[in-house]
Amino acid sequence: MGTREKECEDVLLEEETVKQNEIVLFNDDVNTFDHVIDTLIHVCEHTPEQAEQCSLIVHYNGKCTVKTGEYGDLKPRCTKLLQAGLSAEIV
Repeated sequence: MGTREKECEDVLLEEETVKQNEIVLFNDDVNTFDHVIDTLIHVCEHTPEQAEQCSLIVHYNGKCTVKTGEYGDLKPRCTKLLQAGLSAEIV
């Protein structure tokens, strides 16, 4: 195996060991668009445009992935979404 092939294999192995999770936000009949947008900006560090897009996707599709990353980073964010009255889970 050449050096270049070995480097590619090492990178693939590293990527496999870092498990990426997602926070999925679910639609509800309680929260306003403004509240959802403001919360996504604050908690998930979305731009206003990203937050608005996610709120529309959640409204029309019932759910939307709002943040992807390592579980340790997502757990406190998901907790803050729940504390803000939103319905979310890490998958």
